[in-house]
Amino acid sequence: MIWRKISEKLEDFYGANGRYALLVDGARQVGKTYSIEQFANTHYESVIKIDFIKMPGAVDLFRDVADESEVLTRISAFSDKPMIEGRTLIFFDEVQECPEAVTFIKYLVKDDGRFHYILSGSLLGVELKNVRSVPVGTMDEVKMYPLDFEEFVLAVGGNRDLIEAARTGWTTRKPVAKVLHDRLMRFFRLYLVVGGMPAAVQRYIDTKDIRHVVAEQQAILVEYRKDISKYDKENALRIRLVFDRLAPELNKKNKRFYADSLPEGGRFERLEDEFVWLKEAGVALVATNLSEPKLPLMLAEKPNFFKLFMNDVGLLAAMYMDGIQVRILNGDIDMNFGAIYENVVAQELVAHGFRPDYYTSRIHGEVDFVVECEGRVLPIEVKCGKSYARHRALNSIMESDEYGIAEAIVFDRDALKVEGKVFYAPIYMMMFLKKDTMPDSMIYDISK
Repeated sequence: MIWRKISEKLEDFYGANGRYALLVDGARQVGKTYSIEQFANTHYESVIKIDFIKMPGAVDLFRDVADESEVLTRISAFSDKPMIEGRTLIFFDEVQECPEAVTFIKYLVKDDGRFHYILSGSLLGVELKNVRSVPVGTMDEVKMYPLDFEEFVLAVGGNRDLIEAARTGWTTRKPVAKVLHDRLMRFFRLYLVVGGMPAAVQRYIDTKDIRHVVAEQQAILVEYRKDISKYDKENALRIRLVFDRLAPELNKKNKRFYADSLPEGGRFERLEDEFVWLKEAGVALVATNLSEPKLPLMLAEKPNFFKLFMNDVGLLAAMYMDGIQVRILNGDIDMNFGAIYENVVAQELVAHGFRPDYYTSRIHGEVDFVVECEGRVLPIEVKCGKSYARHRALNSIMESDEYGIAEAIVFDRDALKVEGKVFYAPIYMMMFLKKDTMPDSMIYDISK
């Protein structure tokens, strides 16, 4: 069984004892259904699963109903599983096919917590844009992504001791023993090829054959293209054009996506909906250009200038030429890993809750990523060759009194050292970059 970090969120949900429903959102094939079913089968005496794609007639459960009691009566008649109060999970899967289920969930949750409810689906950002107004306290939402690097290492043969050895290097800023560093780099190169889609990871675990892994990835890409045609028939061709240009555009020197590079050409405004569709569907990750690296970063974003990354680095590798997987695994030093390295860092940042941006200017040059971390601006450079210490743009903004940036990180293949305000870390240590979270309590008594 592949361990996923979402299990912690599912345990929190179980501990709430039905006080709220849980909506699990994420792109297709990231492991939502599998993780929920594994959790459900070990925590509940009865699990009622309603899949709105495999059971299209189930949409009628929510049509023309008077109240929550009628819905529960219909569910009981529809399912062959018993409804045991306090010990039953009702799992609505593929809810993008039935927005009414999301709308109605607040009434079911109010039913004194007799039953627990989890909802899951893909393309929710596209299909459920107008039904997200569920009252606070009624439904919690969690975003799920492909396996991040830590999950991947544990899935394919690594262990906690290896992870913790690397974490110690990260926190103490001291190099990891070479034998461990080399092993972690092998895991990292494998991650670039296999990626984090659970089906591809499982295929690798079962066969160790990269050809089978690539076949699985190609099947997922086919499903993504089918989704485009199914859920946005009117704009399907244009969205497909943008989707198919993801890999070539990332391979450019500056990795920015230009609308006029598409066969149709044109301005960003003409294709804005297509870019947004891919982002909202979870297929693409967006890094937006900043006018300046100052807090709050959102106010400095220039939405018409951006980079598009694939949601999974393994899928990106599968979109490139045949044989790239072997060159990656062999650590081919003559190969330009830039696009793939940046994609995997973007993927990790998003999975860890960051909103990735990048900064570019005629004066300073370009910095690969800029994020907000622990209430400060953190620039990040991603290097894949021996010239990791050359980063003119990063040096320029770090030396600027105007920005007052305290630290920057350069992720590369080998180095672990600190020079001035720049921390050089092996690329696999990206797994330890975490977004600051709210404390357990924020008591503020104005009388004191």
